[in-house]
Amino acid sequence: MNVLSLFDGISCAYVALQRAGINIHKYYASEIDKHAIAVSHRRVPDRIDLGDIRTITALDDTIDLLVGGSPCQDLSIAKKGRLGLDGSRSSLFWEYIRVKTLVKPKWFILENVASMPKADRDIITREMGVEPILINASLVSAQSRKRLFWTNIPNVTQPADRGILLKDILQPDAEIDDRFVVNGKSFCLTASYSKVSASARQIEHNAEKKQRTLVKVGHLGTDAQANRVYSAEGKSVTLSANGGGLGAKTGLYDVGRIRKLTPIECERLQGLPDNYTDGIPMTHRYRCLGNAFNVDVIAHILSFII
Repeated sequence: MNVLSLFDGISCAYVALQRAGINIHKYYASEIDKHAIAVSHRRVPDRIDLGDIRTITALDDTIDLLVGGSPCQDLSIAKKGRLGLDGSRSSLFWEYIRVKTLVKPKWFILENVASMPKADRDIITREMGVEPILINASLVSAQSRKRLFWTNIPNVTQPADRGILLKDILQPDAEIDDRFVVNGKSFCLTASYSKVSASARQIEHNAEKKQRTLVKVGHLGTDAQANRVYSAEGKSVTLSANGGGLGAKTGLYDVGRIRKLTPIECERLQGLPDNYTDGIPMTHRYRCLGNAFNVDVIAHILSFII
């Protein structure tokens, strides 16, 4: 296939194509973040850089697959005062539509957050010409990550539940640097009695559902999202590119001691090989991973082409 990956990030689409067993003839990529590009150049040295999506004009090659996840920051429920498709970042969806019209791919995939307003979802559906498919990456990984996928690949079904828990992908304690650990002397874990609390009944109930949910055990200080602590007996929260607070970008987890996830653990949550993003500063590793596709979800969708 000739592939055009828009908002390519760290080239997760390339990894997904390989995992799905699809041969790649040429891989065109549009990305502007220098840290993401640095990772991609190291992992996909034969990629053809197109730079900013707004500068893409006609290509010499026929494009078999167009894939991309347009920015979600102005659409996500996590964004206060979100401007939707009129926002400075999420309005780049219209560039995806422009390029799609330009290259006329045989197949296409567009990914975005499931928490967007219905009005914006309806606009995207109208422009893409297909209804979205909701897939939670929790079926193929230890991460709860609900995303909508608009694709003309036919007969895509839900992936089988692999039953992977957060504890299944954690690094051994001996490999964990103290930088990832929250100082237990400074904070007191306040028990949680919410509907997802980690009582024996709740954990047992979640186990029966193959742990598709988060298991909240408490919080540090206030019960703000960034301070909530979850059990490794459930799923991780959705990785974030821009989240702040104690649990910035990864969430907090009680694994014998309260800590954040490491970059390697985040790579595993996204279906990437260990140390896929090494070579750039740690903060940018987290950000690039928070912006990334879940590789196994995309590979699952691509498998229906075969």
